[in-house]
Amino acid sequence: MSDTADWAEQLRANRAEKDEFFAEHPQSPIPPGERDDFDGLDYFEPDPDYRVEATATVHDEPDPVEMETSDGRTVRYERVVTFSFELDGESREIHGYRQRPEDDSIFVPFRDKTTGQQTYDGGRYMELEPDGELADGDEVTVDFNLAYSPFCAFSETFACPYPPEENWLDTTVTAGERFE
Repeated sequence: MSDTADWAEQLRANRAEKDEFFAEHPQSPIPPGERDDFDGLDYFEPDPDYRVEATATVHDEPDPVEMETSDGRTVRYERVVTFSFELDGESREIHGYRQRPEDDSIFVPFRDKTTGQQTYDGGRYMELEPDGELADGDEVTVDFNLAYSPFCAFSETFACPYPPEENWLDTTVTAGERFE
């Protein structure tokens, strides 16, 4: 199998695992009374064009960013990295955030032209798990096929941050979870 086929197969396996979690796990965001009718999340087909190599610019002194949440509060993150990449033939940037410096993963919330139409109107998220500390110029794979809807899309018992305007992409990202 080619690397692309392996990648797509792994992506489908991850999606099946997530569907099982949503259907059966006590911590699923699907309300308990609706789980019997849940038959899986809706996804765009895996598309390697939305798996981009990005160049990292690390912010040694991260700027605070206040993000509004679905329950009307604000939550503070720090902009720790900017990723520059090509998508749809244009140079683009998206920012990564952390709430605490000791966090390993980088939170990448975003909106695009599918938001509110084919995807959740509050935006979508990605979590990047770099190997070790990022440095300026590091190449990182940003895979929009891993974009997912936050738990607040499924239940009002969850509050989630909305992507800040600096992470609104002026393009259509038909990758990851759909939500209609």
